[in-house]
Amino acid sequence: MRTDNTFKNIQTALIGQSLGIILNFVSRIFFVKYLGAEYLGVNGLFTNILSLLSLADLGIGSALVYSMYKPLAANDKNQIKSLMNFYAKVYNIIGIAILILGLILLPFLNLLIKDRPNIPHLNFYYVLFLLNTVITYFYAYRRSIIIADQKNYIVSYYHNLYIVVLNIIQILLLVTTKNYFLYLASQTILIFVENYVIYIKSKKLYPYLNNIKGYKLDKVTLNTIIKNTKALIYHKIGTVAVFSTDNLVISTFIGVFWVGLYSNYSLIVSALNAIIGQFFNSFTASVGNLNASDDKNRTYYIFNVINFLNFWVIGFCSICLLCLFNPFITLWLGSKYLLDNATVLILVINFYLMGMRKTPLIFKDAAGLFWNDRYKPIAEAIVNLVASIILVKYMGLIGVFIGTAISTIFVSLWIEPYVLYKHGFKKPLLNYFIRYSIYTVVVIVAFTLTQLSSSIFSGNSILSLIGKFIVCLTIPNLIFTLIFFKTAEFNHLKNVAINLFKKVSKKQYNKFAHIFKLDK
Repeated sequence: MRTDNTFKNIQTALIGQSLGIILNFVSRIFFVKYLGAEYLGVNGLFTNILSLLSLADLGIGSALVYSMYKPLAANDKNQIKSLMNFYAKVYNIIGIAILILGLILLPFLNLLIKDRPNIPHLNFYYVLFLLNTVITYFYAYRRSIIIADQKNYIVSYYHNLYIVVLNIIQILLLVTTKNYFLYLASQTILIFVENYVIYIKSKKLYPYLNNIKGYKLDKVTLNTIIKNTKALIYHKIGTVAVFSTDNLVISTFIGVFWVGLYSNYSLIVSALNAIIGQFFNSFTASVGNLNASDDKNRTYYIFNVINFLNFWVIGFCSICLLCLFNPFITLWLGSKYLLDNATVLILVINFYLMGMRKTPLIFKDAAGLFWNDRYKPIAEAIVNLVASIILVKYMGLIGVFIGTAISTIFVSLWIEPYVLYKHGFKKPLLNYFIRYSIYTVVVIVAFTLTQLSSSIFSGNSILSLIGKFIVCLTIPNLIFTLIFFKTAEFNHLKNVAINLFKKVSKKQYNKFAHIFKLDK
């Protein structure tokens, strides 16, 4: 594993995403103040519709990135040129297909919005959302080569810069014009700029890719990509059906106003997932190279270490969400934007269930095990949609999220690690679920103690929120440390942290010494 690049990926992701999240929250305050909850609902609904349209890429991106690991490691430039030429052609076609499908869907928007809000030019706003999605596909192949080459920190840097600039511009537009069209148009322009800048950067990093015309894939590689893509079609359908239909179900059966309320909670969860996702995705290319070494014991050991880190991060964040969600929303936007405690509990359970899947998915995808569980996403999608639609009629909003939890527990929770352990590690699955059960019990105990301790801070003041946060920061991490400090996983991560700290400290000292001539 290339530790330097992995550390850069993580460092860039954390710093950039944190700044972007702060600006997102500030931007949401101005959005609610000047446009209101109905515009929030429309924002969330259109985002979900376009996520459904992303099915058109058929999951081929993951198959192609996986195909790049070996030629990049071997510096096989001709093979990389062939892959990139193929990728560019396919994604140009996909971008055009999404544009056409999106325009075909335009006349049917009214069917997806119960109690259509009194917002003028709604169809035009939808077209702007569509353009924002389509633009990214014409540059996707250049972004993918940087990611596959373990340089995701470069992509993260430009994306985070885009988020910062976009939020600042949108806040200024909301304050000065209160115009939703300009708000969306600024996003369209900056998405183009971001993708074009990454395109130019990739040309400098990989100058041999500036002429890829005429390079064709060999039949073996093409057949492998086609086979993996066939499997990933199912994965793509399942992912979109589970993660991109909640707002559609809410809008169709309850109303777009509730989409707006939920979108505030979704923004917080999405922000956390963005940071955590970039953090753990930074390991993907390194895990792909580790798998290529065929050292199964080493791979399995690293899996347990990363899975332990996964538990710590997701468990800690889940406890913070349960204790701080509604107090934060109250201070941020006001009590009229709150959801009830039962709904918040289900949202956090879904966050935990989804978060604990990250490590098995990273290792499964890095090992190229797309084919082995190809039908799992279809089953997950069917269970999710059926359960959500039935439960929303009887239970309202909370029923939609219970449906998501049911599909995760009964389908994904066991199938994904089963495939990884059987075909990747070739080890019994029982070990995984023993660890999973222990981790979950520890999180429940830590939450109970944290909730009891934080209850001493009553009221909705900023001081009360800070007090609750300090308790959340202290108690879970203390409990996790006391329980696991003797484990191999904990000590491995501790040693990595110490080494990184020494390395960073030495680097900073060398800079300081050079500036003040202390090295002479």
